[in-house]
Amino acid sequence: MTFENDPPDAAPDTVPARRRRAVPPPPLADMAVDRLRDMIIYGELAPSARLIEPELSDKLGISRTPLREALKLLAADGLVMLRPNRNAIVAPLDAAELTHLFEAEGCIESFAARLAAERMTAADLRRLRGFQEKIEALQGAGALEEYFAINQKIHRLIVSSAKNPALVEAHDRLLGRLARARYFALGAQGRWKESVLEHREILAALEARDGATAEHLFVHHVGRTGEVVAAACASPRARRAG
Repeated sequence: MTFENDPPDAAPDTVPARRRRAVPPPPLADMAVDRLRDMIIYGELAPSARLIEPELSDKLGISRTPLREALKLLAADGLVMLRPNRNAIVAPLDAAELTHLFEAEGCIESFAARLAAERMTAADLRRLRGFQEKIEALQGAGALEEYFAINQKIHRLIVSSAKNPALVEAHDRLLGRLARARYFALGAQGRWKESVLEHREILAALEARDGATAEHLFVHHVGRTGEVVAAACASPRARRAG
């Protein structure tokens, strides 16, 4: 699917192939981190699932050395639990921990939204408007994974538009740890459509340069997501899975 606000395709490369400088591929561990993170976020690897190294090595097409490095990096992000002399597991969804993380995210994002209302450039607002149009189209098409990827970009754009590097650093750390829970919440009955409408209201407040309203709306938006996740984690099905 293409969108009007997507950047145009780059011009064809006219440099002869023999003169092009080969771009080295990313390290195997980094590729494994990206693939495993997606598998965890999108539920291919369930909470508490055992991560059996020979199986994952075959699946990812890498040796066990870069795989183990990838698992260490994911453990630092709170997505994997390493266990001495045993298989690592996907970190379970812990309702109490998630409550604390959502509280922290709400504080960062709501304050960033207040600052962004004052500091966003016209280009920032155009980009945000383009993202909003995309998520509304994706929600209508039922494309949840594609929607979620753009939704993550929206949250990052608003925080970066506060023009405060310390907020961006803290937010990036939290967003990675909360990605799985936020994707999980979108699958809850009615939450996806609700979230789109909340983003539309936030965009309107930012375009109006109304920092107080943008801050208030973000407090509600993040808090509501946290409530949905907490309720889902408390269900018997989630307790069995996690």
